[in-house]
Amino acid sequence: MASVSAGDRFRGEEPEHTPRLWHVTLSVSGARAPLPEVRRALEQLAHDHPFLLTSRYADDHAEIRYWEEARDLHDAAAVALRLWGEHRQTAGLPPWEIVGLEVIDRATYHQRIAAGYGPAPATPVGVHPF
Repeated sequence: MASVSAGDRFRGEEPEHTPRLWHVTLSVSGARAPLPEVRRALEQLAHDHPFLLTSRYADDHAEIRYWEEARDLHDAAAVALRLWGEHRQTAGLPPWEIVGLEVIDRATYHQRIAAGYGPAPATPVGVHPF
């Protein structure tokens, strides 16, 4: 019988508290807003938070896609659910509500892309109309 020191793990095992990458898609919707204002607000959000890969928008809805580093899905989702509200004032975002959230791990994202499912990789990067 061998002793195991605290913090030891099996080969290939991920430590429980090691951050992982999560692909986040946040969908928001609400009353119509002028397109130039929506674009400017999303560009400001992307400038303030360069982790944002791409945003697509219309006058009454938008979709933001980005990678989040977090310990687990719960942490990544919690950050995503706060993103719009916490930056509404500083970026001048419309007073829309979150209507959809998808958080998937990196392996699942790449499996979907390889199989031809799901949205194409977030290119071109930036803020674009739907």
